Amino acid sequence: MNKIKVGDTVQAVKGKDRGKKGKILRITATGNRAVVEGINFLKHFRRKTQQDQQGGVVSVESPVAIANLALVCKSCNRPVRIGFKLLQDGTKSRFCKFCKEVI
Repeated sequence: MNKIKVGDTVQAVKGKDRGKKGKILRITATGNRAVVEGINFLKHFRRKTQQDQQGGVVSVESPVAIANLALVCKSCNRPVRIGFKLLQDGTKSRFCKFCKEVI
């Protein structure tokens, strides 16, 4: 079970975008990198084509290592570490190690 999933709000803890928050858009197939909304932009140069009538410079989000991201807890509103616990019905759930709330 991964510590972060698609749709979670995370904060960058390392790199050029340190401190920025965003939502996870997708996770790569290997599972060690994630594309986050508003973090790690790269410039792509698009050629003018029939589908894209206007070419030029386009900013695109690039994958960032999951090790450089921290999940933002909804209840305490800060980047926290994640733990796992077994519930009474036998399912595994994630919880915030700071406020002990189930995420």
